[in-house]
Amino acid sequence: KSHYTFNLRDFSRVVQGILLTRKDDFAGPNEFVAVWMHELLRVFYDRLTDMDDCTWFLGMTRGLLSKHFEVAPAKVFGRISHKPHDNLEDEDVRHLMYCDFEDPKAKVKAYKLVEDLGALQPVMNAYLEEYNSISSKPMDLVLFSFAVEHISRISRVLKMPRGNALLVGIGGSGRQSLTRLAGYIADMDVKQIEVSKTYSMADWREDIKGVLRQAGGERKGTIFLFADTQIKDEAYLEDINGLLNAGEVPNLFASDERAQICEMVRGAARDLGREGDGSNATLYAFFVEQARKYLHVVLAMSPIGDAFRNRLRMFPSLVNCCTIDWFRAWPEDALDAVANKFLAEVELEADVRPGVIEMCKTFHVSSIKLATDFLNGERRNVYVTPTSYLELIQTFKTLLAIKRKEVAQLRKRYDNGLSQLEEAGLAVNKMQDELTELKPQLVKAKAETEEMQVVIDKEVKDVVEPKKDAVQAEERATSEVAAKAKAMKDECEADLAEAIPALNAAIAALDTLKKPDIDLVRAMGNPPSGVKLVMEAVCVMKEIKPSRVKDDSGKMVEDYWGPGKALLNDSKGFLDSLKTYDKDNIKPAVMKRIREKYKPMEEFTPDRVAKASSAAEGICKWILALEVYDRVAKVVAPKKEKLKLAEAEYAEAMKSLQAKQAELQEVMDKLDTMKAKLDQLSKEKKNLEDKYDDCNTKLERAEKLLSGLGGEKTRWTEIAAALGPRYTNLTGDVLISSGMIAYLGPFTVTYRTHSTEEWMVQCEEKSIPRSEKFNFQDTLGEPVKIRAWHSHGLPTDAFSCDNGIITTTARRWPLMIDPQGQANKWVRNMEAEHGMHVIKLSQATYLRTLENAIQFGKPVLLENVGEELDPALEPLLVKQTFKQGGVLCIRLGDSTIEYSDDFRFYVTTKLRNPHYLPELQVKVTLLNFMITREGLEDQLLGIVVAKERPDL
Repeated sequence: KSHYTFNLRDFSRVVQGILLTRKDDFAGPNEFVAVWMHELLRVFYDRLTDMDDCTWFLGMTRGLLSKHFEVAPAKVFGRISHKPHDNLEDEDVRHLMYCDFEDPKAKVKAYKLVEDLGALQPVMNAYLEEYNSISSKPMDLVLFSFAVEHISRISRVLKMPRGNALLVGIGGSGRQSLTRLAGYIADMDVKQIEVSKTYSMADWREDIKGVLRQAGGERKGTIFLFADTQIKDEAYLEDINGLLNAGEVPNLFASDERAQICEMVRGAARDLGREGDGSNATLYAFFVEQARKYLHVVLAMSPIGDAFRNRLRMFPSLVNCCTIDWFRAWPEDALDAVANKFLAEVELEADVRPGVIEMCKTFHVSSIKLATDFLNGERRNVYVTPTSYLELIQTFKTLLAIKRKEVAQLRKRYDNGLSQLEEAGLAVNKMQDELTELKPQLVKAKAETEEMQVVIDKEVKDVVEPKKDAVQAEERATSEVAAKAKAMKDECEADLAEAIPALNAAIAALDTLKKPDIDLVRAMGNPPSGVKLVMEAVCVMKEIKPSRVKDDSGKMVEDYWGPGKALLNDSKGFLDSLKTYDKDNIKPAVMKRIREKYKPMEEFTPDRVAKASSAAEGICKWILALEVYDRVAKVVAPKKEKLKLAEAEYAEAMKSLQAKQAELQEVMDKLDTMKAKLDQLSKEKKNLEDKYDDCNTKLERAEKLLSGLGGEKTRWTEIAAALGPRYTNLTGDVLISSGMIAYLGPFTVTYRTHSTEEWMVQCEEKSIPRSEKFNFQDTLGEPVKIRAWHSHGLPTDAFSCDNGIITTTARRWPLMIDPQGQANKWVRNMEAEHGMHVIKLSQATYLRTLENAIQFGKPVLLENVGEELDPALEPLLVKQTFKQGGVLCIRLGDSTIEYSDDFRFYVTTKLRNPHYLPELQVKVTLLNFMITREGLEDQLLGIVVAKERPDL
């Protein structure tokens, strides 16, 4: 109780607190008494450490109320919903609260009475949600009444100029989290140093300068939150002592920095009329005054050990200049609220949930008593903190979900196996029925197929084959006739091939003639001999008689020019008559004359005639082509007659052949129909055979399966039936297991056994389902993994196995008390194949090794630690990971590195009885691996059994 020192500063704080109120907020004189009483509680009552002192203080307060104010506690409470007892207990004064944040929307933050503490909690939850939405490090807090009370106490200090606070409590009690939330509510910046291995006194001074510049230079409300775990040098507290006492640290700023600060505050000093003579001394004094006004130092310290007492004695300002708030153990309503919130998501039966919450509180309270007994009996310090309670609940949630999933999947597999066996049994019966039905169908199908095959064979032999032979003989005869006809046709076409091109050329030549060309010939009065000769031949071809005229000698001669010229009068008709000339029926006399008279003449050639007229040239070509055609046609004509006869004979043969082919096709179609029916019958028969064989094979396999698993069915049924109660019993089993992980790690086997037996009895009393005989290894252990641990050097006794399960199951990294080196050996062997790194705090590069292991997911063993760990390891111990660019990261020392989920961290110490403070115990899972007499007996028994009876 070294902080039980009081002076006039405490009295002034009471008056200062009363002055925070406004007269408009008082409903009557009794409320002024309520403010006075509230401030007494905040200044004096909040620093008391045990209930005896608290009871004495409340008794004295009750006497003062009666003596000086003549009022009973009930009247002082007035508008407060809670009505106090006559003797004024601790539970009553918890409801007497003043704060300025009850109405977040109020323009003026008035310091006034909270009438209903329960109504304030939703407001606090809203503040917490706002804080988490903007903070890079959100806080998962349960703001039960106890937490709200401490926030109001911290907020009261922050509202006062020069208000500083000393928050005393064990690690994990919420001192820093509640300060951050109170700072957010008061709209102040919370500053805190980041300690690393390289953090020096120079770094500390720079951090202090930054805090003072913000508070005194920028005149901005600033909270400097400093925890005793960050004290690397006791000189830090000397500077803190100066800040609390005088608002500055002597010789902190160099002369040039002082000049900069003076210029920074000159404008504010001028506005407030405090510039004075404008000298640096005056302005710096103004800076210090503003720093004292706007800077609030909040110290978070642990009362455990001698360090706290020594520091208070060496630095009295820690008590004199601070309002002390002693964080006592969580009351029952706090434990209740936390369990209710975090277990709300867990699926529990309505009648079991209250018992589980009650058991969580029982674990916590009984573990505190167990720690006291352990200290008295074994002289070993174990601290049960609120963090242990949170760890219990989180571990229970996580493990219950995992084990329920495992058991549900296991039960599903067994149920599925049983259903498969049942389905196989039904399938066997069904397949036997199918085989019975299929057998006659298969016999019938075989008979029908064979009958159809006989019919088809007879049809092919008696009908199809003779028909096919007759048609083939007819086809051969017809082919011979067709060959003769084709030979004749080819011969005719070969002969005509000579004349046809010339005739076509002549016709083409006629096509080139135009009406003007014909008109030009007709207009000739005395045409050239070549034109006359051509027209004469045309008249012969058309059998037009010549006219008789006198020649130059007067003799009558034949003249074709006159009749020929008359033909040209209708040029179009003339050309058409030439084109349509009946070339196949030219009279022999006409053609004889053409051949004898005109063809031999040299002048009767297209080239000679072309000189006289182009029209005559085309007509000349036509006449000569007809001569060739007539000559060839006379030879071809008899052949054509023969060809007609041959073609007629071929047509008759084809007609007969087609009739026979139609008859054959009809027979073939009938045969195809029978074959199709045969194919269908064969397919049906094949399908029936396949179905029969498949059914028979399946039946054989099913019978083998049933005969092979017949004995397993009984065992599976028993296991599946047992898994149902086991699933139900998981609630109690996992709850007790979680209690062991959260609380019982530091205790020896005797204390663990005693505690778990008590918890089992209490679970039964609260009707929480659990196994008849609880076994930690059966609940969370895996036999294969445990056997592997033994091969890696873990002792075979139950205590060591339990420690192994806690090591691999706990959410926090394990710190193992291991004077005999058993845990060290086991971890080294177990993680050797994963590339384990072994480090010591004495190594200069251990942080670099640790960084690489974290990045690449390698396990790390930190061995031979003392009673304190490097503050630089704190982010790793509390797993302060965060997302940066979508990658999980952690800040270690001055570096931000990627964090691999495969990383594992183990810590061991060789100290036999280390005293780890609560601040460290809340960050690790403390495990006692030290061999006790009972553990040694168990290990020796295991060795003897393995030697004498290896079959066991």
